[in-house]
Amino acid sequence: KAKLFLSKLGLKAQDLPVRLLSRLQSLERWDLSGNGLQELPRGLELPELRFLDLSDNQMEDVTTLDSLTGLEELKMEDNIYITVSDNYKLMVLLPKLRIYNGKDISITANNMRFTYSSNLQHRMIAVWEKSFCLPDPITPGKMSALEKEFVNTVRDQVKFGPNSISDFTKWRVSLRLLKMRAFFSLNVTSPVKRKQKASLDLSNIRLTPLKKSRADLPASPAELTPRKSSRFQLTPQKSQITTSASRSSPRKTAQPSSTPVKGQSELAERPRRGSREDRQDKQSIGTSKKDVKATKLQKEIGLVPKIKSYKTQVGCKPVCLKPHHVLQCHSKQDSPDDFTTQLWACAFQPPLDHRHDGVGGSRLVATCGGDSLCLIDCETGMVMKKYKVSGEEFFSLAWSTVLMSREGGASARLCSILAAGGKRGLVKLIHPRNNIAYGEFRASRKALSVLHFNPRQGTFLFTGSYDNKITMWDIGGVDSQYNFKVNQLLALDVSSTPLHICLPPASPNTHLLAACEDGLHCYNTQLGTSTTKRSKEMEVTFPIYKEQDKDHDYRTIDGLRFVTDDIVASKSCSQGSIYLWSWSRTKAQQPDRKTREVCAVLLAELQWATTEIPYLSLNTCPGEGYIACGDDKGRLWTYHVTNLQGTFQAGKPIPPTEVLEWPNPVSRGQVDGPSINSVAVDPELCYLVALSDKNMVVVWKRVDSS
Repeated sequence: KAKLFLSKLGLKAQDLPVRLLSRLQSLERWDLSGNGLQELPRGLELPELRFLDLSDNQMEDVTTLDSLTGLEELKMEDNIYITVSDNYKLMVLLPKLRIYNGKDISITANNMRFTYSSNLQHRMIAVWEKSFCLPDPITPGKMSALEKEFVNTVRDQVKFGPNSISDFTKWRVSLRLLKMRAFFSLNVTSPVKRKQKASLDLSNIRLTPLKKSRADLPASPAELTPRKSSRFQLTPQKSQITTSASRSSPRKTAQPSSTPVKGQSELAERPRRGSREDRQDKQSIGTSKKDVKATKLQKEIGLVPKIKSYKTQVGCKPVCLKPHHVLQCHSKQDSPDDFTTQLWACAFQPPLDHRHDGVGGSRLVATCGGDSLCLIDCETGMVMKKYKVSGEEFFSLAWSTVLMSREGGASARLCSILAAGGKRGLVKLIHPRNNIAYGEFRASRKALSVLHFNPRQGTFLFTGSYDNKITMWDIGGVDSQYNFKVNQLLALDVSSTPLHICLPPASPNTHLLAACEDGLHCYNTQLGTSTTKRSKEMEVTFPIYKEQDKDHDYRTIDGLRFVTDDIVASKSCSQGSIYLWSWSRTKAQQPDRKTREVCAVLLAELQWATTEIPYLSLNTCPGEGYIACGDDKGRLWTYHVTNLQGTFQAGKPIPPTEVLEWPNPVSRGQVDGPSINSVAVDPELCYLVALSDKNMVVVWKRVDSS
């Protein structure tokens, strides 16, 4: 095999002579790593080139690789300007590419080359059929004007996927429009006898190479052929349900078990001095040189869910959700046999202001568990980024948007960042778009249980920790060199471990609700007063507290979210139901002088699972009035709350709108329903993501119920 090594020579594009290099007709492997390349020279003709290493360069324009059509493996790590859109462009430009940064991308690449292209085609046809028709009579001038108007309309209206791939979508639309010019030229000479809309035929217009026969597709038996998925050993594991649990210690264990177990004091241990995680070096979180093995549990017959439908008194027609992907992407040593790592938190990336070109959109979800944090594209099921810290166990994460200053006097721009924390008490700050973990700071000497950003003040971060504290930080923006400064603003005294933090949507700068091991506490967080250490303003109590016995006091609030600006959904461990209550009416009450307690003003009670397993959190989609909560059997209880009429009736919980059964993913054996620790719903209710205590991420997708 002919090989050429030009690594670490400081090369630029102008240092690569096209005519000379194109004479290397038998070259199969080319190493250009560690140079300063921003692009490759166009027009390279290397028909036998199969492997190219462009890692550790400054690549910006990936379209310059379009002539290397025989390329099968490409390495692009440590190119900080490469975006998600660029990754997808490469899959389309290089029709034989199947290994990207050491990972088999055959399924995703074929999806982008064909399925995605078909979707765009249908959307373009829909624009034509809705708003355009051929002129009568047809003249060159009218066709030219029609072409211009249609092109502008398509570019403006045809959108598909999240903002993170908007550049890729525009690029594909533009290329497809170039191919369409023949349609307008052809119809200049074709008389039209009817004034009805002409059908726009794009079947012969191809952006990508012709579809190859099945035998020519890149080989990937483990992913392309679900029933040949023999490399994982999926043995059923019964979840041992504990009937009681002590509330005196952290809920998340350093050695994950099949269900959440408290009492493991290792979480509170202080990290060893001088460990690698204590250094604030800038770590890459792109697709690493080590394979990011996101093992998809294939969708065989057992993946089709059984849906129990109920007549609901709180909703309308149920949202139809189908299982879309099941992934194992947090495994220890990337082992497909790891069914013990517990996954704890997930959140969808919020969109950036449309005026700024950055990563965003509702398809990208962040998940954490074990020593890793993953960013998953919910549509493709592809792990876009993975970040690992040896010895860490991540318990919580949160997204926000901050300003990043730029060099040369350019105006600052918004960028989406991710904060994550866990056992070590450190908050990691990550800029996913540039594949960099740009810093960290110590928030506590003990483990962090929850992170939450203020949606109106994107730099204000709240951290909850196992030393019974909630701290408010200002993490500031970042400059072009990723310098940042963290300031502590407030310290809130909590009487137990905080599990969830919520800020009222109408007053996020003045109040905070903390769901804790011993109840639901409210705090005044308004800045400007002299004191920076504060105690609770009041405690919200619930009717379930009256049923306290020697085994249950029902004060562990393990679920808390706002459904609307005023309606709150919350639940207690072992309660068997979910309360909906009014924040404004509850807050308007006068707290008891001694206990500072007020009774929640209940609006409804929703039926939920009967289980003793703690810390199965709920989530909501406020824009859709949607609530979802998993149970200890892998099921998802969903509620579509659109109308709350009448008065609350104790003891008469309202049935769920739907209960989605565990999809039963299968490889060699069936995986029984695990406990669903966390749920996330994107703002448009297109995707629902559920995290289990058996190292599985389940992505559900909304489909047309018809």
